[in-house]
Amino acid sequence: MELITPDFGLFFWQIIVFLILVFLLTKFAWKPIMMAVDEREKTINDSLQAADRAKEEMMNLKEDNKKMLNEAREERDQILRDAQTMKKRLMDEATEEAAKKSSEMILKAQATIQSEKKLAIKELKSQVGLLSVKIAEKVLQSELKDEQSQKALVDKMLKEVELN
Repeated sequence: MELITPDFGLFFWQIIVFLILVFLLTKFAWKPIMMAVDEREKTINDSLQAADRAKEEMMNLKEDNKKMLNEAREERDQILRDAQTMKKRLMDEATEEAAKKSSEMILKAQATIQSEKKLAIKELKSQVGLLSVKIAEKVLQSELKDEQSQKALVDKMLKEVELN
């Protein structure tokens, strides 16, 4: 029964050993353990805060990326609209210039045709005049072969001149 009921001396020494153990643990072990735990807790909190900041930064970057992507799309659309407008303007200018050149060419061709026509008419009149003179010469030569027909023609012409 001695094991169940401890003696006062044993109890006293157990309490002293316990207090010395608590004192030594408090002085040498408890403070370093608590400092390590506090440091670990601080590291974990810092890591959590860093993760939260990183998450927030990622969200901001994601929003910035969306904004930049939208801006890039808008810029691309604007560039395409500008290109379409420029294309239309260039096409209109080219069409207008082609129309001007074709009308100028038509006018030049008409002027050339008119001048060629006038030259052709002038040459034709010249040819007709020469041909008429040759025909008249041949007719006169054939009719005025003898002297009597020549005198009759001269008399006829003199009568016509006097009458006019």
